[in-house]
Amino acid sequence: MAHQHPHFLKNRLNKEQALEKLAAESFTRKTFSFYRYVEIKDPIETRNKLFTEWETLGCLGRIYVAKEGINAQMNVPEPVWDEFVASLYAWPEFKDVPFKHAVEDPTEAFWKLTLKIKDKVVADGLNDDTFNASDVGQHLSALEFHKKLEEPDVVCVDMRNFYESEVGHFEGAITPDCATFREELPMVKDQLKNQKDKEVLLYCTGGIRCEKASSYLRHHGFKKVSQLHGGIIEYAHQIKNLGLESKFKGKNYVFDGRTAERITEDVLSNCHQCGVPCDTHVNCSNLACNLLFIQCGDCANIHHGSCTTDCESMALLPLEKQREIRAGFKKKDPMSLGKNPFRRPRVNLSK
Repeated sequence: MAHQHPHFLKNRLNKEQALEKLAAESFTRKTFSFYRYVEIKDPIETRNKLFTEWETLGCLGRIYVAKEGINAQMNVPEPVWDEFVASLYAWPEFKDVPFKHAVEDPTEAFWKLTLKIKDKVVADGLNDDTFNASDVGQHLSALEFHKKLEEPDVVCVDMRNFYESEVGHFEGAITPDCATFREELPMVKDQLKNQKDKEVLLYCTGGIRCEKASSYLRHHGFKKVSQLHGGIIEYAHQIKNLGLESKFKGKNYVFDGRTAERITEDVLSNCHQCGVPCDTHVNCSNLACNLLFIQCGDCANIHHGSCTTDCESMALLPLEKQREIRAGFKKKDPMSLGKNPFRRPRVNLSK
């Protein structure tokens, strides 16, 4: 849960102004992520100091700060990269933290700098007092993980959400049908309960979810747990540099304006409306729905970027009318989205 604080420093530009400023930039940006589980005694003070440092440098991104550590996805202007690294490494908590650089470096990844205080850097639903969260699995390099996948007695598990794995995953990996990391942890434990004698290989986007997942599985009796160091992002870089064929196929879903970065040309998923091969994620153009789903270009044109005919009708209304209707939902049911007729559980819209 994010916490509000009256003394939070905030962005001064609205989205339109920020995008105009981005479009006028004459320099490139480095897009990357990093995390570290480390004790942060005063998350609010840390958050505000980082915001001040990074806003001065022109950094953009989404960063979560908690008492247990930091989780960041961001980009930095290339001309100030060395200054950014020096300022970050000057913090004892973040000294020498490794960066996972994006496969692509697009400018549209972020348009503002957002730092939020969280209870945890990844919502896992776990009571960390019940087990040793630092007792993690063996970290494998990209090449070690690549070779392990060829061994017969290993189980590879994708620790990401279903909408991430449906557009890209490692060959032969178990891809749990979960919408959150919180629900995935017990599901994976139960699914693998009869395979505790096998080595379990875990992977995620940048490695942070595997840190918690590996300690959770070890706590529940899994002796051989390994994890991909640096996640899919680092694997893609290293395997390309080594000239090897990637065992990760398709797209790597990322939580920024790009939605995904392509690792291989394989298209593993289908349009949720017509069923043709497609791996383009969009949000329903009806903002009252905003469902994340896969939609091909033809269906986007036919349905005006909407997921259903009801949403299409809503999205085609004047913006003022849409706002009026959404305000009505909140007024009738301010504490829940359950009565909003456009809110629906995830479904395969082609069915």
